[in-house]
Amino acid sequence: MTAPITISLDAMGGDNAPEMIVEGVGIAYERYPGVSYVLFGDRARLEPLFRDSRALSACEIVHTDEVVRSDARPSQVLRTGRRSSMWLAVDAVARGAAAGVVSAGNTGALMAVSKFVLRMLPGIGRPAIAAFFPTERGETVMLDLGANVDCDADNLVEFAVMGEVFARTVLGLERPSVGLLNVGSEELKGNDAVRQAAAILRGGNLPIHFHGFVEGDDIPKGTVDVVVTDGFSGNIALKAVEGAVKFYSRLLHDAFSNSAIARVGYLLARRSLLKVRARMEPRKYNGAMFVGLNGIAVKSHGGTDPVGFANAIGVAVDLIRQGYNERIKQELAAFASTGASAEAAAI
Repeated sequence: MTAPITISLDAMGGDNAPEMIVEGVGIAYERYPGVSYVLFGDRARLEPLFRDSRALSACEIVHTDEVVRSDARPSQVLRTGRRSSMWLAVDAVARGAAAGVVSAGNTGALMAVSKFVLRMLPGIGRPAIAAFFPTERGETVMLDLGANVDCDADNLVEFAVMGEVFARTVLGLERPSVGLLNVGSEELKGNDAVRQAAAILRGGNLPIHFHGFVEGDDIPKGTVDVVVTDGFSGNIALKAVEGAVKFYSRLLHDAFSNSAIARVGYLLARRSLLKVRARMEPRKYNGAMFVGLNGIAVKSHGGTDPVGFANAIGVAVDLIRQGYNERIKQELAAFASTGASAEAAAI
């Protein structure tokens, strides 16, 4: 039997909240026995949605009238949003009332509130956004996906440690390989931060399988299990991959619908195409982790559906059950004991 877990939810965050949130909780209730939920939001809107839901027995609703808008500035939320559904859901983790928080709301605001309320793990300079997605070899974790535009070598090494533990925790990989995203695989390529980070990862005593540098086309190939980069490059790479997938999906749709013969061809290839669709299903990979915080915070895509939101809850449950933050602390302690740093690597 696994220990009971409580997840706090920003019930008003997301394009289709709160209906999508409540339906997602219903799916998660069936998937994850022993998990209970505290939903922060408008009680008058939430309670009727649970009327025919079996999940109500595992849920508590905490009322608040305030909501963080999708276009709200993070600085504004930090000043005036302390009674919002997002803030209260994050604060539940800080108070120990919940083991993790999931929100489909404003990404920038959620990061700012989470960093302010939960604080950072000891030894971590900056948080990062980590997520996983399909590749030729299976699934790959990538971070940072947009939290930090500028990073130094020590930040990248911290991301490597956190990403490696994420891959072991969520993907179940025994010894994941780690690569630094660069403009080439040669040792002399890249900026100072990337080269210094590589020197630290090669020379340190960390129990990390460091592959070396990887390029953009190595991401979909699955050359490594963890791709580490700064938030500027990571966000661009992520959006480029997402755009390419949508583009080719439209091309396939148009190709199979432009004539009667093409439609017959679709019927013949339908089973294989459905397998491809299932492999690339975005909802399956919904749920980005804010790693480096002193608490579990998961960001769901704002436009997801109930299945996708349930998957984001699943990411939080996995991280909590596997003791993700405790593992991070252990790895960082081992890293600190080596005395490795960007300054040392530069000497």
